[in-house]
Amino acid sequence: MSTRPPAKPPKTLAAAHQPLAERLRPHTLGEVIGQQQLLGEGMPLRIAFESGQPHSCILWGPPGVGKTTIARLMADAFDAQFITISAVLGGVKDIREAVEQAQAARDGLMQQRTIVFVDEVHRFNKSQQDAFLPHVESGLFTFIGATTENPSFEVNSALLSRAAVYVLQPLSEDDLKQIVTKAQAIQAVPAIEAVAVDRLVAYADGDARRLLNTLETLAVAAQQEQLAQIDDVWLLRVLGERMRRYDKGGEQFYDTISALHKSVRGSDPDAALYWFVRMLDGGADPRYMARRFIRMASEDIGLADPRALRLALDAADVYERLGTPEGELALAECVVYLAVAPKSNAVYKAFNEARAFVKKDGTRPVPMHLRNAPTKLMKELDYGKGYRYAHDEEGGFAAGENYLPEGMPPPGFYRPVPRGLEIRIADKLDELKRRNHHTD
Repeated sequence: MSTRPPAKPPKTLAAAHQPLAERLRPHTLGEVIGQQQLLGEGMPLRIAFESGQPHSCILWGPPGVGKTTIARLMADAFDAQFITISAVLGGVKDIREAVEQAQAARDGLMQQRTIVFVDEVHRFNKSQQDAFLPHVESGLFTFIGATTENPSFEVNSALLSRAAVYVLQPLSEDDLKQIVTKAQAIQAVPAIEAVAVDRLVAYADGDARRLLNTLETLAVAAQQEQLAQIDDVWLLRVLGERMRRYDKGGEQFYDTISALHKSVRGSDPDAALYWFVRMLDGGADPRYMARRFIRMASEDIGLADPRALRLALDAADVYERLGTPEGELALAECVVYLAVAPKSNAVYKAFNEARAFVKKDGTRPVPMHLRNAPTKLMKELDYGKGYRYAHDEEGGFAAGENYLPEGMPPPGFYRPVPRGLEIRIADKLDELKRRNHHTD
């Protein structure tokens, strides 16, 4: 637990030896890079800063996007004592000490406000989170929590109801390049060729902290070798195989995800697990992997096993709740299930065929018996006339009824495959066709 540092870094020799992240930490809102959806003119957090009245809030976003920086700036803006608590290392004792410091600041000569910043607030259990409630309600201090996990799942509803939630986004490539430029402006790193900057930005993947730590490593190595410029070859040599493997937008990344997808499609659980772990080891975002699994479930498994899509959605939800590394096990369970599930792309193909047909076909009118008739006039115009309510028909099926536009032959978009549940679906469709023909 610590109190807020001075608003500006001291101009001493020690300042030059601060970590790069501290040396580049913004001291005004205008210096913040990214998060303009919250900090731009007329945006919610900008309005909060300009109001002169701090309020409790939850800052939700991935690592390295400025949660701590925003909290510090809020303390500066309101001339408040800034107390930090790490939910990873702290406990009720730290909360008690924060309360005592807040009371001392309030009752002191300056009658100073206090902001209590709790990093990784989702790591606190319910009783620890509850310990903040009476002091937030009494106004003793303003509570700011930072979390990488969905606060709907990880923050007590009582505390959540007393705090605004602000969603922070990963930094864009342009944002990260601005950080590289700022580091060079203070001569923290030497010149870096454009292709090497692009690789660094891809490796950082929206995380300013990862970028700054990497730049610091490069600066030390470049100084030792007395380099005037960092090029891509040297960058790969210094940072090793991990950066070489991880290229967010490059061929290796997409080759690996292609191998994973094809292993699932080919029903090989071992290969699917191997490529999944390779993706994680290379730095891929597990949330990206979860989205790919949802796609695989609907594209390659479909109605052969409808449970696959539900399992993929559940795995994504579990990862949001648990994060890394615990949540990755749910994704591993999902990818194995997808690999061993029966496969069908019948719906995928049917959807694409239907979309292509509609795109080239004319706009056919809806048959009168299928139209909605909410008004008397529409009924008088025969909207809905002759429609047969399927639930009132034998077996819940109106044999011989036509649901396509007049004159449009049955297109046959959906053709079930003889695997999994689609075997039974095909049998049912064959029976319905027989009943339709029997009425002709």
